[in-house]
Amino acid sequence: MPPLAYFGIESSGLNLAVDLLILFVAVFYLSLVYWTYADARRRIQDPMLIGCATAASLFPFVGTIVYMILRPPEYLDDVRERELETQAAEARLHQLEEALCPHCDYRVEKDFVRCPSCLRKLKERCTSCSRPLDEAWTICPYCEADVPAPSPRTRRRRPAAPVESEASDSGGALAAEPGEETDARPVAATEAAARPRAARARRPRSST
Repeated sequence: MPPLAYFGIESSGLNLAVDLLILFVAVFYLSLVYWTYADARRRIQDPMLIGCATAASLFPFVGTIVYMILRPPEYLDDVRERELETQAAEARLHQLEEALCPHCDYRVEKDFVRCPSCLRKLKERCTSCSRPLDEAWTICPYCEADVPAPSPRTRRRRPAAPVESEASDSGGALAAEPGEETDARPVAATEAAARPRAARARRPRSST
């Protein structure tokens, strides 16, 4: 059986080259169909549109070229990642711009030194440039001055209550604590001085 001749050419070498070219075109066509389907899945979320793009690629080369013109410019993963980054940036910006006072939950800004609602002090000022400083900073980022370490707060001690004297101002006897011995000498001296006076008062006066 004579070999199949293309375009009336009976050369075996040329026929082999044409066979390889046809095989390459067929494989390339099937590869384009598969690439269109895989690329549509990464770029399109609707399954119906993915099927339409794959069906369009069945038209040799033309369908794939039309799909490449009309396909979305970004992958779905890139869109989701960009949305997450945008949400995270908005959350950080919202947290920086609309911070709350830790004492009264009033909305304050990052450069506030005192809360306008409860008047509590929120930040310290730099001793060099008077800019508000953050508690975690060890150096002022505006003037490069060193930030002094916060001094520990000491509790104020209450003054001791004055000890009231238990002795009376009239010279009376001191109140003795239970189990405490008292000095009886002042009392005895007072009684001895009072006895002559009482004896003189008892003597009858002589008549003249």
